[in-house]
Amino acid sequence: MNEPRTTPEPTGTSDHEFGLRLGIMAALMLLFCLAIVTRLLGIQVFDVKKYRAKANRQYEVVVTEKARRGRILDRHGRPLAESVESISFYADPKHVADADAAARLFSETFGKNKRIYLDLLRKKKRFVWLERNVPVSQAEKLMSLKIKGISFQREQHRYYLNVAAQLIGLTDRDNKGVSGLEKSFEKELRGRDGVRIFQRSATGEIYPSPDAEQVLPLAGNDVTLTIDADVQGILEEEISLAVANFKASNAMGIVMDVRTGEIIAMANYPTFDMNRRKGMTVDQMRNRAVTDMFEPGSTFKIVMASAATEALGWRAETPVDGHGGTITLYRRYIRDHEPFGALSFQKAITESSNVVAATTAMQVGAQTFYNYARALGFGQKTGVGLIGESGGLLKPVARWGSLTLPWMGYGYQVMATPLQVLQAYATLANDGGRMRPFVIKSVTDPEGKKVMENAPLKVAQALKPETARYMAREYFRAVVEKGTGAAADIEGIPVAGKTGTAQKLHNGSYQGWSYYVASFAGFFPYDNPQYAAIIVVDEPKTEYYAAAVAAPLFSRVCGRAVACSLEMQKRLSMKAPEKEALDRVSTVIMPDLRGLRQSEAAKLLEWYSLVMEPAADSGGGYVTAQSVAPGAQVGKQTKVRVTLARSVQNK
Repeated sequence: MNEPRTTPEPTGTSDHEFGLRLGIMAALMLLFCLAIVTRLLGIQVFDVKKYRAKANRQYEVVVTEKARRGRILDRHGRPLAESVESISFYADPKHVADADAAARLFSETFGKNKRIYLDLLRKKKRFVWLERNVPVSQAEKLMSLKIKGISFQREQHRYYLNVAAQLIGLTDRDNKGVSGLEKSFEKELRGRDGVRIFQRSATGEIYPSPDAEQVLPLAGNDVTLTIDADVQGILEEEISLAVANFKASNAMGIVMDVRTGEIIAMANYPTFDMNRRKGMTVDQMRNRAVTDMFEPGSTFKIVMASAATEALGWRAETPVDGHGGTITLYRRYIRDHEPFGALSFQKAITESSNVVAATTAMQVGAQTFYNYARALGFGQKTGVGLIGESGGLLKPVARWGSLTLPWMGYGYQVMATPLQVLQAYATLANDGGRMRPFVIKSVTDPEGKKVMENAPLKVAQALKPETARYMAREYFRAVVEKGTGAAADIEGIPVAGKTGTAQKLHNGSYQGWSYYVASFAGFFPYDNPQYAAIIVVDEPKTEYYAAAVAAPLFSRVCGRAVACSLEMQKRLSMKAPEKEALDRVSTVIMPDLRGLRQSEAAKLLEWYSLVMEPAADSGGGYVTAQSVAPGAQVGKQTKVRVTLARSVQNK
């Protein structure tokens, strides 16, 4: 029997499936290759900068080397602000082998809790600051140790000699100016930072990159002021004592060269410690001498006297009527401190008659009075160039009310800054020529080349020279010789000027004797004026008349200034008897040294013409105590014994 034949199964379907699968695999491989190529193009072509920077961060360290910030100097080249080298420590936590040991070492060196450093060293970052702006002497030990993952860089921090705080201003932690001249001259002072590039090995070791271009830092320019540090210190001491003695709210003072417009000193109180800044407020930082406006009171009578002398042709002997000390204008009373009757114009000024000032202003006329006020610099900025300067408030005639002119005659319904009032008296002293006040003498580059220099600038001829000389002699010298300004005179130097006791508007009223501004503005010597000064004491409580508050303060400030300034003595052609009289007031106020480093304290005492004598058992470092109490008035060359400790003690 024959077996059936078997027919082989067709293979077409199997070959088709195999080909399909092979095609799919080839397509997937092609897509995979395209993805790789696209990714490589992205890395090597399109995003090359991004990945190159990322790679560089793995093995490159870029360290900014801060430029030395320029100094701020007084008119004699003495540093008021300078940059001191300090050390800052930083770490790469990833490469710190023993974080606990490193934290303990930093804790022992700087007296902080170990946990602070340990937390920093455990951060998942490649860069953390451990300490900033550490004195070199305190950092020396750590600098000598090579701790894996921890490095340091030299930085600059600002050190101030603690005078003219509001004028000079401050820098922040990054040495950038944030107020005063530090801010307005930031571009000139800051210099150009350098850049150093280091490479990091696989083990975390850092070494200078041999191929990278290293940019060296360029120091900032020095800024020289017109300020005399000695006169500035005296002015600050005296106004701070006045605030304490009269229980005043604040005080201001300015000393100015009438021939050039140079500001010799500009002080405000309250002030602050420029190096510690603890408890510092915005109010303390305000330069009141140029920002604060007040109704000047009788010091503004310079406008009335100028207009009467030139426009009306009045002389010292011109008779005027005091109306018995009271006059009624538009149902409002104007009163004097005494019941003056008929008197001379000179006596009306020396005795500061408000009634005569008001009636005289009305005779001058509104537009003429306004023109003289503007000519003397009121109602406009002086151009001193300081941050926050106010232009005061002198309303245009069209906005005057019926009482504006008579009240303005004796210094109300007008607002002025202390600098504006001083500028008016300096104008009178300078034969009627109004000079622009300025505080910047020059800017010098690191090589000693002057890149900017200020020159005296005459803004206007406000008064005829003969008018100015006549007024100085007959009116404002007479105020000091036999009027309300007698206490402003300086032994051996004839002074001219004017007192001002102005009630302040408080809660919409002028009532209440506690709210006064006492001021004195004057110049010396009256027959050949060289310097002018103004003192303003705000809300004195124990006394409020300027004759008792501001005038004697003017005398002490200017007398001591001349006694200690050889430049002033030369300008004034001081004779031996006069100099001997001034030497008797040549004392200084003891500064507070506590918390300063030994070198800083020694420099500050030298600046005040005092001598530091460390105690025998002192260990060096920071001042913790001083033998003469801060604020005490002592003679020059007094020896001051200080106690020193290795760390700063809280006061």
